Amino acid sequence: MYRETNKRSIVKGISWRVIATTTTIIIVYVFFGRLDLAIAAGLMETVLKVGLYWAHERVWFKIQWGRKKIDPFNLWFTGLPLSGKTAIADKVYDELEKLHIPIERLDSKDIRDLIPNIGFSREDRNRHMHRIGFLIQKLQKNSISTVASFVSPYKESRKTIREMVKNNIVIYLKADIDTCKKRDYKGVYKKAIAGELKNFSGINDIYEEPEHAEIVIDTETKSIDEAVEEIVKYVKKYYVK
Repeated sequence: MYRETNKRSIVKGISWRVIATTTTIIIVYVFFGRLDLAIAAGLMETVLKVGLYWAHERVWFKIQWGRKKIDPFNLWFTGLPLSGKTAIADKVYDELEKLHIPIERLDSKDIRDLIPNIGFSREDRNRHMHRIGFLIQKLQKNSISTVASFVSPYKESRKTIREMVKNNIVIYLKADIDTCKKRDYKGVYKKAIAGELKNFSGINDIYEEPEHAEIVIDTETKSIDEAVEEIVKYVKKYYVK
């Protein structure tokens, strides 16, 4: 979460006093017709009220009444490769950043680049999901929400994430294999079909559809913008009021 620094409070006080002091000088001059008296009154008021404003801000900063804490949440995007996870999650992250929510973006490719040689077997993937869950836990302890996109093809790995993190929102991006193949700009499906890639979800390894996803979006019928709008609306309704 963000906090108001002393410097920011002082600058805000000065900017406001420039406007207020000018107003005071004009009013005194209009009533008394003396510029020297108007300027003196304005300067005296400025010095006193900048200090009072700073003290007022510091006191209210310490008062918790009327504040509502945003509990950190995790948006967990799952679906077949090329179902639209990264593209939609990126845009959702951009929209949530505009709400000034402390938030981080986690994507499978980025994490695998940081932790090479993870492997793609069921055991390797489940172990990897536990690492991701631990990372999200640490971020949530610092009140940071997350937007995470991972194929996460197995029920047990998604269950691990749900048990490890708070306010986990599973977003299942639904698309059949044929649709994903058409989007195969990377050529990964062709490699998997040719046997060059092992344990590839949907081709030579299973993808177990989520049974209890909070949000299900059919990316064959909904555009990226429509999907983003639905997800952000959900977050605003339940977590950012």
